[in-house]
Amino acid sequence: MTELHRAHVASPVGALEVVCTDQGIRSIAFVEGPIVFEDDHHPHLLACMTQLSEYFEGNRKAFHSLTLRYASTDVQRDVWEALMGVPFGETVTYAELAKAAGHPGAARAVGTAMRLNPLVIIVPCHRVVPEGGGIGEYARGVNRKEWLLNHEKNTRR
Repeated sequence: MTELHRAHVASPVGALEVVCTDQGIRSIAFVEGPIVFEDDHHPHLLACMTQLSEYFEGNRKAFHSLTLRYASTDVQRDVWEALMGVPFGETVTYAELAKAAGHPGAARAVGTAMRLNPLVIIVPCHRVVPEGGGIGEYARGVNRKEWLLNHEKNTRR
C-alpha cells in the first residue's frame, strides 16, 4: 500500500492541502473545512510548500524541480502540461489551450480537465478564460480565481 503524506499551506485565498507519496506530489487542493491532520515533513511536501508560499508572497513566478505524480487521461495530461507553459500573469482561452495541447477543437475537454485539475496553482487552471471575455468559472470559486489573476497581474511588474 502506498503511504500518503500530507501538509497544508496558508494562503490569502484559503488553506491548501498538499498530498504526496514517495514518488511525488499527487494533489494540491483548497481545504474547505478545518485542518484535521498534523503536517508531515516529507521532502516533496517541503519543496512544494516552500514554492507555494513564495508564489503567494509574490516572490515566485514559476514552479521548478517539483516531482509531480498525478493520475490522468492522455488528453488531461497533454492539457495540464500545456497549461504549465502559460507564463505567470498571462491568460489563455479554452480553445487556445486545446490547440496548444495538440487537441484543436477540444475546448470542452479542456474545461473538463480544468474542473478535474488535481494540482491547483502548480497547474494554473485559473489562467484559463472564456473566449468571449471575463474571467469565467472556476471550480474552486470565482473569488479565488479573480484574486489569483489580480495577484499575478500586480506581481508581474
